[in-house]
Amino acid sequence: MEKNLQEDNKTEQYPDNISQRRITLNGFDTQISPITAAFIGLIGGFFLYQFVGGLVTFIIFGFDINNAPVNGLRIMTMLSQILFILCPAFLFSKWFYHDFNKILKFKVPDYREIILFIIGIFVLTPLLQNYVSIQNFFINKMAEVSPFINSIKSMLDSLNKIVENSYLNLLSAQTIWDALFVIFVVSIVPAFSEEIMFRGFIQSSFELKLKARWAIIITAIFFGLYHFNPYGLVSLIILGLYFGFAAYMSKSIFVPMILHFTNNFLAVVMYFIIGDKDLIDSSASGVVDIRVSFFLLMLFGVMFIGIVYFIFYFYNKKKTELI
Repeated sequence: MEKNLQEDNKTEQYPDNISQRRITLNGFDTQISPITAAFIGLIGGFFLYQFVGGLVTFIIFGFDINNAPVNGLRIMTMLSQILFILCPAFLFSKWFYHDFNKILKFKVPDYREIILFIIGIFVLTPLLQNYVSIQNFFINKMAEVSPFINSIKSMLDSLNKIVENSYLNLLSAQTIWDALFVIFVVSIVPAFSEEIMFRGFIQSSFELKLKARWAIIITAIFFGLYHFNPYGLVSLIILGLYFGFAAYMSKSIFVPMILHFTNNFLAVVMYFIIGDKDLIDSSASGVVDIRVSFFLLMLFGVMFIGIVYFIFYFYNKKKTELI
């Protein structure tokens, strides 16, 4: 793993005319420091989507979101993703970098890469579900003996309730057309928009100045924070790490897009089939069998490590074949 995540050689070239100065890193011509560009993407996308998008939603539907038209909220969610995440990612890439396609990693992947990474997401999903169950079990236990932790838990429960209600509104479907629209809004649009921004523009920018592992980690942390899901934060960061790992290894934005879509699609379909709000509720209020959760966590953990090993094996073999 260490060998595959090494930092590429970087060179900086400064022309004599400082007013026309450009920086060349790994073949990229940049207008500003890639680190600065990445944080502009993080701050700009976060502010535009969470605050500007939220403000527009309140202006249109008022503060009683629970009674707002469901399809109106879905359309607003979709437009916010496109206008405040996808479009800024394209614009920032065009403004700050000369090679637009290269920074966003528009490369068609090998079908074998897609299969390997999808197997990984099928194992990672139940692994993270069991992790959340264990995490919440211990949060409950600590809240029972510590008033301070209990007060924090109450605050997190309130925030989680807001997140849960927003998802319940989006996922409620009465017809097959409603279900297809939900899949489009919840699975397809976020997979495309968020991956272009996070694994495309932001992670690629960090990779120009940092070692790949740090670019992946920093991007994943902000990806988790961006979702405002208190009990699902660690799981979202781990998902972000996997998406970032997939983007780095495949050199293609389409692989994390497919993984992101698959993760969201599975959650939506399971919700439609089972109709259990626990699938989208990550709060610490549930009752679990901690021994079963530990066993499943270890089982899926071993399986996931094995899949990651095969992914590295696949790319090492592919590299050898090219020599």
